[in-house]
Amino acid sequence: MKNILLISLKKKEIKNQSINLYKIFNKILIIIILLVLYNKSFNKINYLNEINHNYLKFQKDLNLSLNDKLSKKIRIGFYTYSLKNGGLQRLTSLIINFISKIKIYDIYLFTKIPKQNNEYIIPDNIPRTVIEKPKINNLIKQAFKNKIDILIYNFFNSSEINLLNNIKNLTVIFYIHQSFLYWIYYNYTSFKSLYKAYQKSKYVISLVPFENDYLFKKWGISSILMNNFISYDFNSVIPSDLSSKIILMIGRAEDKLKRFELGIKAMKYIGQEIPECLMKIISEILHYSRLKNLIKEINKKYQNIKFVGYSSMPEFYYKNASLHIFPSISEAFPLVLCETKIYGIPNILIGLDYLSISNGGTIIIYDDEPESIAKEAIKILKNETLRKNLGKEARNSMKYFQNELILKKWNKIILSIYHGNNSYQKLRVEDKKIPDNISIKIINNQINLFKKRNITKKNITFNDILNFTFMENLM
Repeated sequence: MKNILLISLKKKEIKNQSINLYKIFNKILIIIILLVLYNKSFNKINYLNEINHNYLKFQKDLNLSLNDKLSKKIRIGFYTYSLKNGGLQRLTSLIINFISKIKIYDIYLFTKIPKQNNEYIIPDNIPRTVIEKPKINNLIKQAFKNKIDILIYNFFNSSEINLLNNIKNLTVIFYIHQSFLYWIYYNYTSFKSLYKAYQKSKYVISLVPFENDYLFKKWGISSILMNNFISYDFNSVIPSDLSSKIILMIGRAEDKLKRFELGIKAMKYIGQEIPECLMKIISEILHYSRLKNLIKEINKKYQNIKFVGYSSMPEFYYKNASLHIFPSISEAFPLVLCETKIYGIPNILIGLDYLSISNGGTIIIYDDEPESIAKEAIKILKNETLRKNLGKEARNSMKYFQNELILKKWNKIILSIYHGNNSYQKLRVEDKKIPDNISIKIINNQINLFKKRNITKKNITFNDILNFTFMENLM
């Protein structure tokens, strides 16, 4: 009986110990949960404090009077075709790389095609979504799914622009990467519908000062001027000494609007005067086929044209060049022109007097004659003093296009748009102003080029451009 009693007491003691252990375990578990919750809450407070610290700093640095606090990072989506081969793709990668460094932004990338080899590099931690068909509807779904605050649209499709304009609670910046002149030469049938779509858009970024300040205002487009980021830091570049007789042409050689054939034909005349002169064409080797017969014809006599193929390190060629020929028929803010100017290389342009970066170290020709290009090239290559003066002008002109200034304006635009149209409209008045007489001169220069290029059955007049009526006169 005594043993039974002892066993019973023992069991009761063990049970009480178990209960006590259970209570202790529960208390410890509750403490752990509270600590985790506290830690999460503490981290969230720190996270918000960090966001707001950066945000308040931006407001002060940018002289903006906006809200005092952010409840979350601002989510920015980029919609582009791809990140491979092309100025638009390269510029998109540069914008993403710069803006992603700002701690108050989260960046999301939407592309039409999957990731490819040899794409321009962006940070690995940026989420990327391939938009399946139907493209624009799925883009809208993805934008809402990812809670995108501002979508930056990098295409030129009028139906997509109109659809995006009609979606409530989706803020879109339409980024115009081409000059309007591009559409006259390339695809003028869609010109009116495209720019009428921009007329209905709330936020538009333009790259061309005279269009932004003169044409777009008259056309009712709410655009704001923005320069593109540049690949090289101005202060870290050692300019070319311009001692060689090397001429560069860089870009998509297969694109007929880049007109590499004009530069190649000019080498026939340059070779007669400067036999040791060498032109290097930097473009993907698969584009050689369109130009090979012309190159072979010129090389029969002078052997002065070399198609070097694509280069991921064009600075190797910039360092050793003395001249860049840029015969493109239309541009908006060409990176190649920026890069050659940073390296202090003189440039020959054809009719591109409307670019932000057209002034300084450039010779602008207003015809499409290879002899005219050759005449200016020979003058520059034979005259060391002229060449060096042009090179100095070219490099100095790029001081006004440094990336720090461009990033500052991007921040102003994003934060102003995030807080509403009134702030954005105030920013528009800060844009560079082009005197009307300069804009009129630019338009008339282009009209004269239209005539020389024989692209119209009837003459395009000044009023045709301002009123959109010139489209009826095109071939």
